Amino acid sequence: MLTDRVNSLSESITIAIATLAQELKTSGKDIISFSAGEPDFDTPQVIKDAAIEAINDGFTKYTPVDGIPALKKAIADKLFKENGLIYAPNQIITNNGAKHSLFNLFAAVIQKGDEVIIPAPYWVTYPELVLYHGGVVVEIHTDDNNSFKMTPEQLKNAITPKTKMIVLTSPSNPTGSVYSKDELMAIGKVLEGTDILVASDEMYEKLIYDGEFTSSASVSQDMFKRTITINGLSKSVAMTGWRFGYMAAYNSDIIQATKKLQSQSTSNINSITQKAAIVALNGSADADIEMMRKAFKERRDEAVKLINAIDGLSVVKPNGAFYLFINIKKISNDSMQFCKDLLERKGVALVPGVGFGSEGYVRFSFATDIESIRKGIKRVEEFVKELKKPTAA
Repeated sequence: MLTDRVNSLSESITIAIATLAQELKTSGKDIISFSAGEPDFDTPQVIKDAAIEAINDGFTKYTPVDGIPALKKAIADKLFKENGLIYAPNQIITNNGAKHSLFNLFAAVIQKGDEVIIPAPYWVTYPELVLYHGGVVVEIHTDDNNSFKMTPEQLKNAITPKTKMIVLTSPSNPTGSVYSKDELMAIGKVLEGTDILVASDEMYEKLIYDGEFTSSASVSQDMFKRTITINGLSKSVAMTGWRFGYMAAYNSDIIQATKKLQSQSTSNINSITQKAAIVALNGSADADIEMMRKAFKERRDEAVKLINAIDGLSVVKPNGAFYLFINIKKISNDSMQFCKDLLERKGVALVPGVGFGSEGYVRFSFATDIESIRKGIKRVEEFVKELKKPTAA
């Protein structure tokens, strides 16, 4: 009865683990979850106030499919001021979160058999959406020896006549790795002379702890013309439940195609969210963003120190986002079993690396308070020590 497209989809492993952890917690078990990619901070008050004002003003009707003009202007102003990118209104569209952006983008440009290059480890949704739309996933495997970043040589070797797009994520979910300007320029050089598109997911751009953030489209005119920039407010401004994402592209035909699709599916995004997003984009919440960034940095430093002190585990310090991608290969080559046993025996929820295309790792979200981080990692240490104990003959 169901279509092959839907049957081919897998449930998001991050959501599945987070749901299981919540169910165990609800049943009375002491659970510490590091599975969800969601800030523990509340949405800044200035943003909530803008939403309340919009409600009280009766801003509750349909809006243009791609977003109200004031919001699209706020996005364009942000992209120019912070990223050095110039986009016209017809080159910008708002969506119900970055997943929606990606779904519409892939629906608009991927034909059956088109190859999409995705560096692994990757966010779990990327390959699922490519496959859903008939594309072929080409994985480029990276590891902690090169900070989980694809090299120009790897990209060059993966390109074929069927390559339609590459997906770049900086900062990365699940590794927190950040591509430098020079690294992005080198990737751009490989793409010169091709028609390959770049989907650049920049959702975590405000969560940088070392170095600077560089938008993929900003490194050259050639990259600007081939890049679709995808961003939102879920992570940087703690607005996960508001469902706000956007795309910007030099090729306005791509944006207009996604607008046409959106007009026949979800139509406009929530009208109240649009008013709130303007405040989040125009700098009014910058002090709140910086407060959260500093707290995440403190948590990162503490978690990295504690994890690397555990015999058998290791982690590269991430430069951005709020994840650690922990190497467990000295302990286990089955990340799913490792996480299942850890949750059942110690009440700690991590996400298996196999779900991100990299076996032998687990993802740890430090988007929670520092005391829970210390307590949870202590349990992980106890668990690893138990695993390493020799069994009796």
